[in-house]
Amino acid sequence: MELKDTIALVTGGSEGIGRAIAEALTSQGSKVTITGRREDVVRNTAEELGLDWSVGDVGREQDAARTVSSVIEKHGRLDILINNAGYGLFKPLVETTLEEMEGVYRTNVFGPFLMAREAARQFIKQSSGELINIASTSALKGSAGRTVYGSSKFALRGMTECWRDELRRHNVRVMLVNPSEVMTDFAAKTGVQRERSDKKLRPQEIADAIIGALKVESRAFIPEFSVFATNPF
Repeated sequence: MELKDTIALVTGGSEGIGRAIAEALTSQGSKVTITGRREDVVRNTAEELGLDWSVGDVGREQDAARTVSSVIEKHGRLDILINNAGYGLFKPLVETTLEEMEGVYRTNVFGPFLMAREAARQFIKQSSGELINIASTSALKGSAGRTVYGSSKFALRGMTECWRDELRRHNVRVMLVNPSEVMTDFAAKTGVQRERSDKKLRPQEIADAIIGALKVESRAFIPEFSVFATNPF
């Protein structure tokens, strides 16, 4: 598809992968709105990149509805939704609390559901749309210490498959992206220290892959793909 003048919404767009996606879409001529929970960070990123912005929590129904509706009210349509907002928690099963599980699911599972539901209503109305969910290679294989984060990405992968089957008849392309380890502050925020390496993925590689997938002529699409570093060792 041609990205110039498309209307895009990127959740968790103020930093890391989300920021790189927003910047890449802007470079293609897309009109981008980013959203996030921290007003100062979202506003600063938007001002730096020349984007529209909205503050809200994707896991809160009223915030999700308001964010999507505000973009549609301004532009009259919505062409692309990137569900990127999410965070991790890595702990042994016996040390994990229900509150922690619910918190991660609120953002990583309920958030994409709410945003996708609101966007899908517009996509169906206009008989077009691009819905891209950012999952993780943790959605492909479970591992110790990833009960919370891994299962949330498995859930996102499952929802994506359901939405893909449901929305194809409305000319809506639903895609899932599974990044491997990316050099952002994601791990540090969970208390996990990762050694920085120029061999590992940067947010830009994920953004480039998404732009490539979006540029495929709209009669076809890439349902799911993973992005790995060639030689991270």
